[in-house]
Amino acid sequence: MCGIVGIFNNKEASKQIAKALQIIKNRGKDGVGIASSKEVQHEKQLEKLKAINSENIIGHCLHSIVHNVPQPIKKEGMITSNNEIYNWKELKEKHQLKSKNDSELLVDLIEKQGLTKALKEVDGVYAFVYWKNDEVYLVRDIIGVKPVWYSTKENFCFCSEKKALESLGYQQIEELNPRTILIYNTKTKEIRKRKREFFSTKETEDSKETIRKKTEGLLLRAIEKRLPDKKFGILFSGGIDSTIIAYVCRKLKRDFICYTAGLEEEGMSEADDIKYAKKIAKEYGLTIKVKKLNLEQTREHVEKVVPLIEDNNVVKVGVALTFYAACQLAKKDKVKVIYSGLGSEEIFAGYERHKKSQHINKECLAGLRKMYERDLYRDDVITMNNNLELRLPFLDKELVQYALTIPEKYKLSAKQNKIILRDIAKGLGIKEEFSQRPKKAAQYGSKFDRALQKLAKKEGYKKKSNYLYQFYHPPNVKLGVLWSSGKDSAYAAWTMKKQNYEISCLISLKSKNPDSYMFHTPAIEMVKLQAEAMSTPLILKETKGEKEAELQDLKAAIKNAKEEYKVQGIVTGALYSNYQRDRIEKICDELELKIFSPLWHMDQETEMRNLVKEEFSIVLSSIAAFGLDRSWVGRKITQKDIDKLKILYDKYKINIAGEGGEFESLVLDCPLFEKKIEIIDAQIKEESENSARLNIVQAKLR
Repeated sequence: MCGIVGIFNNKEASKQIAKALQIIKNRGKDGVGIASSKEVQHEKQLEKLKAINSENIIGHCLHSIVHNVPQPIKKEGMITSNNEIYNWKELKEKHQLKSKNDSELLVDLIEKQGLTKALKEVDGVYAFVYWKNDEVYLVRDIIGVKPVWYSTKENFCFCSEKKALESLGYQQIEELNPRTILIYNTKTKEIRKRKREFFSTKETEDSKETIRKKTEGLLLRAIEKRLPDKKFGILFSGGIDSTIIAYVCRKLKRDFICYTAGLEEEGMSEADDIKYAKKIAKEYGLTIKVKKLNLEQTREHVEKVVPLIEDNNVVKVGVALTFYAACQLAKKDKVKVIYSGLGSEEIFAGYERHKKSQHINKECLAGLRKMYERDLYRDDVITMNNNLELRLPFLDKELVQYALTIPEKYKLSAKQNKIILRDIAKGLGIKEEFSQRPKKAAQYGSKFDRALQKLAKKEGYKKKSNYLYQFYHPPNVKLGVLWSSGKDSAYAAWTMKKQNYEISCLISLKSKNPDSYMFHTPAIEMVKLQAEAMSTPLILKETKGEKEAELQDLKAAIKNAKEEYKVQGIVTGALYSNYQRDRIEKICDELELKIFSPLWHMDQETEMRNLVKEEFSIVLSSIAAFGLDRSWVGRKITQKDIDKLKILYDKYKINIAGEGGEFESLVLDCPLFEKKIEIIDAQIKEESENSARLNIVQAKLR
């Protein structure tokens, strides 16, 4: 991995490039370079670079794995890249090129084939800028393994790490969506965007045995083609993913060390991941190094890790602590490449949400879309800070595409997840004790989540998120909330707020169709009062509510939120509706917005009880189910009401949270509100014994 940066149409470009390279210098210590359209400089140390008199400059810090070719590289055009292209030698021979390494191959191939054809041929991960004449192309690999951030507010700039652009005073910094190519014209300052196709989930008709053989072959190839010539590391948790990687590398007789980390406290049992990692290493003769941190040492790591990953999200920090501690061991051993099993859960259905999904491969695809925001940037900056190249065989392009076509029955059963992968492990010779080990998230397997809980309590914080906020103040991402006036959207917004995200605006659609497929319709007029109660801007758009056509109205409203309030992500209160979530995610991906569904597949009774526990004041605005009558409409929901809903579930199988349309809700007060809503006058319109609707005539804030 390397670091890339560029500043365009800025008189301070030379100074800013130098400052940015200083901030990201740990990404590459084998050389630095800068270039304008007329001049290219390469040096071993940053201090030796001379200022360039230009408003348009690109820069690079080099982490050399394959032949030391200084960057930026100038040919017909110029490239500054952060990439690992695994088939570069094959492409060099196929196209009769003279490239000395994968970065040079990339620019040579682009100039011979054109950008679109070149990207279809390369197998690997990348983030790069190709600059020719007045056109600047900003590109990253389709999943987003290699990071790049940019801003277009005042001029155009980009960098591998967000913190570098923030230090230069840039605002409205966005992470490039991996499915988008950004094209900037240095003369006109015009920006164009080109979309790229993602993966397909069309199910294969291959037999079970063929599927197992193909998947095994693709996985072994993904591991082998990423192997460096020198000693390397493996992040080793003792889970099936890292165990397969280590086992295969041992079979190939490669020189590597396994690294793991966890919390150690007096009188406390050893962390599960450490216990299993040591046991597996002993069984198969693996070299393993373990880093154990006590509570005080964990606190010191938190202080470093949170600003490094630019995020105070509790889950991200818990995982990052494990990752960072293990990478420190690898750094001491001076290895330059480290493997991780990240991605296996998404392609082989290893998470709880996969079990609850009605369409497992679509759920896998949705998770892959979000990986660049959720996991990949965190892991990239941690490894790069320790001068390590991260390699992810489970995110191999060919393996991912085939895995997404594997029938769901070969991935999940009532008793086991990742079935096909566990079968492959068994076939390779890995003991059942290890191949069948249940998944345990890194923050729990290492006990670092427990450490965060203890540290928060020790320093007087009620929540882990409040404790972590002191180490990184800026909001993680500006969010727009798809707001219906009901409980799910409000609870989703509150969940994100508790994780220190900024709620920048609410987005509501008022459907003329009371039976809209997408939008909540009872009491929708109350959203204005709710927005006022939150002191939060509201975008309210009308729609006819025609199936599919209403999505264009939603897209227009979300686009408005992005342009007016500079939101970078959208929050949805979706619980189980694939119809809603799939369409919202597609719109967000097209608009280059991140998508957050924090309630997805949450147990419905749990959600309802949490709402009451966290002092949400909720009334039902409509009912339409056996067991419910007009007495439920307009009354505040209590824990006793949830007890009754559970009885109705047992009797009539109604959804406890109304997910099947059994009822709609209205939030009158919640932790997001600064004022409460008081209903002054309302009428109940009864349509039948089990169907009624609340019509609010007058309401006010108090």
